[in-house]
Amino acid sequence: MQTILEIVTENYGKYDFDSFTRKDVLVALGKDTLGMEDYAALLSPAAESCLEEMAVKAKHLTNRQFGNTAALYTPLYIEDYCENQCVYCGFNCMNQIHRGRLTYDEMETEMETIAATGLREILILTGESRKMSGIEYIGRSLKIAKKYFTTIGIEIYPVDTEEYAYLQRMGADFVSVYQETYNPIKYKEVHLRGPKRDYAYRFCAQERALLGGMRGVGVGALLGLDDFRRDAFAAGLHAQLLQKRYPHAEISFSVPRLRPYKNNAENSPKDVHEKQLLQVMLAYRLLMPYAGINISTRERAGFRDHVLGMAATKISAGVKTSVGGHEQEEKGDAQFDISDPRSVDEIRDMIVAKGMQPVFRDYIRM
Repeated sequence: MQTILEIVTENYGKYDFDSFTRKDVLVALGKDTLGMEDYAALLSPAAESCLEEMAVKAKHLTNRQFGNTAALYTPLYIEDYCENQCVYCGFNCMNQIHRGRLTYDEMETEMETIAATGLREILILTGESRKMSGIEYIGRSLKIAKKYFTTIGIEIYPVDTEEYAYLQRMGADFVSVYQETYNPIKYKEVHLRGPKRDYAYRFCAQERALLGGMRGVGVGALLGLDDFRRDAFAAGLHAQLLQKRYPHAEISFSVPRLRPYKNNAENSPKDVHEKQLLQVMLAYRLLMPYAGINISTRERAGFRDHVLGMAATKISAGVKTSVGGHEQEEKGDAQFDISDPRSVDEIRDMIVAKGMQPVFRDYIRM
């Protein structure tokens, strides 16, 4: 039996997005369940003339599966040291930035401040350095987070199944790992050194997390790093195969685009404008009606407001992409620039103004 990695890699190489017509797109839109070819059509240039039809169907599916709600969360970076030389990232080990690491007391202060806004979901992030953020350090951060939050996600370096099991016991519910690009050749070109150069080990992280007992996993590519249509196609196929193999799992998508970062202000998405980003989000929703879709502060406020409830189900608020910064002074430079600096209260008010219900807590620990 082929592995998920083998299936995705094989079909990535075969995807010819220019081979689809508007008729192929309309056929796909008429189906309740999409096959691989249908999904490929929805990501093709031919589908750009059908965005309105895609949006209407996507909004219907989002409302049917998630109701008229929008979940809120915020990220907390607990350290930003990294052993990888990734050419597109502000945390690049060769990048001369101010780095920092929160103590356990500082974590507690930050988390208490975040929880005071009403948020009950947090995403804990680190750089990719086992030396500076070992498994025990991350585990201790989860133990602290459990005092304040009912849903805890982690975005850290990929680890082994037994380590994911330990982190799950300590309090983690979700694991987000982004392949950055599914093009194996490009992947090697942009990851010059460090553990992240291992394409296969990173690709299989979601499976290891689920085998370790995690409730859910996040999938995505850094759109604009390589051909965004092929990367979105591979990410969708990856997520769909994970759902089929692990039907109990909660699968979600994130749609990060390249953003300017420290010492590289010129970094910008390659041909991934808001229209194309919207197309990717709509295609994700039509492929997997039950999947969560997160929209981060990489995008401007107006775009985030527009896609919420249409395709996106979760939105970040009160975001800092530096180490700390919620209550005390930032201890490290930001990973990338954000486009939407609104507070939790401002995001909540926007959701209410859209006639939607903001959700601060959607899970209760027993």
